[in-house]
Amino acid sequence: TVSGPLAPAPKLSEMRSKAVRACEPDGWAPSSGSQARTAFDLISDNFGAGANGPLTVIVDTQGAGDPQAAVDEAVKEVSSVKQDVAAVLPPVTDPSDAKAVAMFKAQLEKVQFASITIIPESGPSDQATKDLVETLRDKLDGLESATGATPYVTGQTAAGVDISDNLAAAFPKYLVVVVGLAFLLLVLVFRSILVPLKATVGFLASVGISLGATVAVFQWGWLQGVLGLSAEAPVIFILPLLLTGILFGLAMDYEVFLVSRMLEEFVHGREARDAVVHGFAHSARVVTAAALIMIGVFAGFGGATDPIIKTIGFALAVGVLADAFLVRMLLVPALM
Repeated sequence: TVSGPLAPAPKLSEMRSKAVRACEPDGWAPSSGSQARTAFDLISDNFGAGANGPLTVIVDTQGAGDPQAAVDEAVKEVSSVKQDVAAVLPPVTDPSDAKAVAMFKAQLEKVQFASITIIPESGPSDQATKDLVETLRDKLDGLESATGATPYVTGQTAAGVDISDNLAAAFPKYLVVVVGLAFLLLVLVFRSILVPLKATVGFLASVGISLGATVAVFQWGWLQGVLGLSAEAPVIFILPLLLTGILFGLAMDYEVFLVSRMLEEFVHGREARDAVVHGFAHSARVVTAAALIMIGVFAGFGGATDPIIKTIGFALAVGVLADAFLVRMLLVPALM
């Protein structure tokens, strides 16, 4: 049989683009009792965890002098990887099948690429699978210079690894831009360095508390029975960016509500300590009501059956709870 497509295939750039748009956090097992979860478990139990996230090597033979030799070399390099590899499916799984061999040669002439499927031993979210993606890319790094063919390690799992790595690399820059701009704006509003610095440090603490609690519950397995979870899984890779953006907006709103009223009391002639007390007494009710509303909204996500929705709701609810009641209600007036 031929594992690669025979019909006219899309260009490699289109294939990669579709893979990125369709990519989901495949390390998450679906909710217990659902059809998707039943199928997920059946595949894992009967074919191994890696069958839920196979890797694909696309060999673009357009620049190869001998396409067949280039594909054979790619298969040889992939097959030499033994760590965490359950099976390697070459373009032609049965070389004695003359019809399959002929179809594959026609495919190489027509679309000029071949596909090799690798089934890992580990699951899609395991670190071993991520390491396998890097190992395969390292192994195939010299294929283009040796044969003229260009290899691509792709598939839903590999695309997820790439997206996760890119977002992780972009997160510090994103954080610097968001926090830096807000710090400058708060400096202009309050004409102070310490107030914006306090607000920024408090926000970072809230994000840290939220991410820490989310990792403890969803990755380490704490309180799984309470939240209706049945499997441990890594934190979804988009969560830090999503959490930072939403929580930062809410945190700065709470900060401005509280501190602007304290500043107003001070401008109207009260002593600094009395201005903090009276300003906090008037604005704390607004912040409390706003925070409780948002906590209720985000906590409502807990009723969802999808673990991803639960993770987002839990992280945001804990983040707002920590920021509003620990940072803004306790630390802000104490440090003012």
